[in-house]
Amino acid sequence: MRIYIEDLRFQCIIGILDFERTTPQDVIINLQITYTFKENLFINYATVSQLIETRMQEEKFLLLEDALLYLSKILKQKFQAIETLELKITKPAIMKNSLVSVGEYFCFKS
Repeated sequence: MRIYIEDLRFQCIIGILDFERTTPQDVIINLQITYTFKENLFINYATVSQLIETRMQEEKFLLLEDALLYLSKILKQKFQAIETLELKITKPAIMKNSLVSVGEYFCFKS
């Protein structure tokens, strides 16, 4: 099975510039989770979305890369059935003429 969460948008403190450390900014999260569906074993996409938003707001990351690594670890801990995770974080307002994103693919299958 695959879960897609697209354009999860919220505000948080993220970045290394002075104004980014004091003023929350929009971020957009896109992700794809694969897992083996079994009876009564499913991943609740609403819980995934809320976990990501809450942790991003609590942690106040300096780098998008650090946020990606952290989110991959907590998602795998919370949802052990995750086999692969593709995760992208976008900062839509940091540059006037483009969207800036960092993404990574994580494979947890043995």
